[in-house]
Amino acid sequence: MIEEVFSIDLRVSEKFYIKRHRHRPHFKTEKRISILSGIHGDELEGQMVCFLLNEFLLKNKEKIKGIIDIYPSINSVGIDSIVRNVPPTDVDLNRVFPGSPDGTLPERIAHAVVEAVKGSEIAIDIHSSNIFLTEIPQIRISEENADSVLPIAQKLNVDFIWIHGAVTVLRSTFAHTMNSLGTKTLVVEMGVGMRITQEYCYQLFDGIVNLLAEEDFLEIEVKKQIRKPIVSTGGEVHFLNAEAPGIFIQAVNHGKWVKKGQQIGKVVSPLSGEVVHNVLSPADGFLFTLREYPVVYEGSLLARIYEEKNG
Repeated sequence: MIEEVFSIDLRVSEKFYIKRHRHRPHFKTEKRISILSGIHGDELEGQMVCFLLNEFLLKNKEKIKGIIDIYPSINSVGIDSIVRNVPPTDVDLNRVFPGSPDGTLPERIAHAVVEAVKGSEIAIDIHSSNIFLTEIPQIRISEENADSVLPIAQKLNVDFIWIHGAVTVLRSTFAHTMNSLGTKTLVVEMGVGMRITQEYCYQLFDGIVNLLAEEDFLEIEVKKQIRKPIVSTGGEVHFLNAEAPGIFIQAVNHGKWVKKGQQIGKVVSPLSGEVVHNVLSPADGFLFTLREYPVVYEGSLLARIYEEKNG
């Protein structure tokens, strides 16, 4: 069943709305999971994942054992205009949670999302990267929530789970708000902004179906083998930044293990014909973020590498 959970009139006869596709079992239950995408309007990978899930669930209605809510377009007007923030306010929706019923437009949207999703056992918040970086399918969780959500994250068929320190976690996000309300919430990052990486979408789709089966939302046998992710416990994430402006040319494939001193890429000057920065890996590690957009400036992020540390 497709339901409208929030709407508000905008300028020039426009309307902001949030809709969900609710899949129910044939019996009464309060057991519920929520899958969301589109908090940022320029992140489109989740659109395909939501399509694949809705298509699959419509074909397997008799196997549904819990309420499965799918919200493809939280920032619906942002998706329509392919902008990150909420038009016409230019405010990042993922910086105003839990919101307010009487606040600004973004605050009212955030409040409506929280009211709709709260009470779910699990929530999955699907994001893409920006237009500058490409990310392998990964889950980012805070240290304070790691004990409760890590076992769930490991069922989602991602390549990497990045456990953030408290300093890097923003408390005004959807994930932090929902975790504080008792809904185990995971943030998925994958692909690149304004694009759809089909391989990654199918990978996450397989992971969500596996999670639905493992958590008793679906009575189905999962036939595909689920990946065992690298988990960033006890290791270090290295950030590689450009030392000079120019054009970045990558030298390795994304999502691979690299060696200390291995060339990740180079920043070149098309005018002088010189290499202005030879980008080398600072450690043996896993390359989980790589520059996609080639124009860089001094300080631009080029890559992230996870170094495992034993003992």
